[in-house]
Amino acid sequence: MAQVSRRTAFTGSTLTRLLARLADIHVPEPRHGFADRLSQWLGWTDAISLSGVLNGSPPMAPAGAGSVRGSSEQDECIRLRGVLAKAIADDGSLAAQKAQPDTADFAPYRRRYVARQQTMEMAIGPLRERLRASLAARSPALAQLAAMDAVMEHALNEQEYRLLATVPGLLEKHFRRLRQAHQAVPDEPEDGAPQVAWQDQFRKDMQAVLFAELELRLEPVEGLLEALRKSS
Repeated sequence: MAQVSRRTAFTGSTLTRLLARLADIHVPEPRHGFADRLSQWLGWTDAISLSGVLNGSPPMAPAGAGSVRGSSEQDECIRLRGVLAKAIADDGSLAAQKAQPDTADFAPYRRRYVARQQTMEMAIGPLRERLRASLAARSPALAQLAAMDAVMEHALNEQEYRLLATVPGLLEKHFRRLRQAHQAVPDEPEDGAPQVAWQDQFRKDMQAVLFAELELRLEPVEGLLEALRKSS
């Protein structure tokens, strides 16, 4: 089994830390604060839109909207998280793949990972929009928060897509390193069990990365949901 170093000592998302460990990448501590780094992702049109939301008068909420309970939104978030997590845990196509170590190909894993990413994106995006609509119906302040979230989603979506698109490539490096380490081990038993052990390990690692990405994608949803809870 390939050995990976634990050279990273930084704060960040679980996904970042996990990928750095699996791909054996050193990620230095950021030299700039969060606000400075965020500003590098915002274009001038995004900055204008964000300024307009922050400095404008909050829109008025519909009369009586504050009495709406957020239990349905919370139930939907729990349901969606469960569906997406179960799909990752029960991915039969990954569990069924038993390629021989010398001919194992990463391509099926790449296709599966990208498919899971697309599923998460298609499911979480509409839920985030519905939560913003619920917030906008509560109060002027929450309507302003919903508007700000919409601006930030639009501003950061391209950068997020670009960065998350690099995850399969990092997993491929891990895949190749595990395969090479296995091929370097001589005199394997004839029963064939150890031949696929490295692939089993890779599937577990890939599953862990998918779970970490799911949590990352759900963070804005959790933030909106928390605002709904506090407004109830």
